[in-house]
Amino acid sequence: MSEGRRILVIDDDAFMRSMLVEQLPALEGYVCVGAATGEEGIEKASQAYFDLILLDVGLPDINGFEVCTRLRKKGLMAPIVMLTAADDDVDTIKGLDSGATDYVTKPFKLGVLLARLRAHIRQFEMSDDAMIHIGPFDFQPGQRTLTEEEGARTIRLTDKEAQILKYLYLQGGDVVSRESLLGEVWGYNASVTTHTLETHVYRLRQKIERDPANARILLTDQGGYRLAN
Repeated sequence: MSEGRRILVIDDDAFMRSMLVEQLPALEGYVCVGAATGEEGIEKASQAYFDLILLDVGLPDINGFEVCTRLRKKGLMAPIVMLTAADDDVDTIKGLDSGATDYVTKPFKLGVLLARLRAHIRQFEMSDDAMIHIGPFDFQPGQRTLTEEEGARTIRLTDKEAQILKYLYLQGGDVVSRESLLGEVWGYNASVTTHTLETHVYRLRQKIERDPANARILLTDQGGYRLAN
């Protein structure tokens, strides 16, 4: 589930920044962008969507606490994981109070950091504030919209269509039975049948598939549905 997730690394330590920008894609398939100052980081975070931000506290222009506060005031909802060389409870509290999601002390084990990043991204993707990448689309569950790459077109979904897509996405490509999908999206309502689900899937495919008769994104498989990897 890491493939293609975008991470912004804001750190003035050139070695640390380049190591993370190189290793995170190699180990997890993330797309990483680096920034050497707080102002540069704020600018890049304002220009593009990121699934998570790694933010060093000791920056040369403005400290990480101020960067975090300003990003949150701009409406950024993605997880922010702060990095610091100071193992100090006061700084940890200050970082969390400024809007950070987590606080990691240097030096850290890369495997532990990766596990934390995966956990925060996974948790964020369960919220309606995330932007999820499905096929050629950026999917915003909270807005119930799919935007094609480079903004070619925006597709508006119904509430049920958005719930179907989001639940299938969170299963990581695994097949979900019709009964499980019905229970998740509609609840266990005796008046709702699998025909209702099939109708919604049919309409959803009309919106997202180039050739709905030969689906490439929302697939029928083993008596249920799944999203293509």
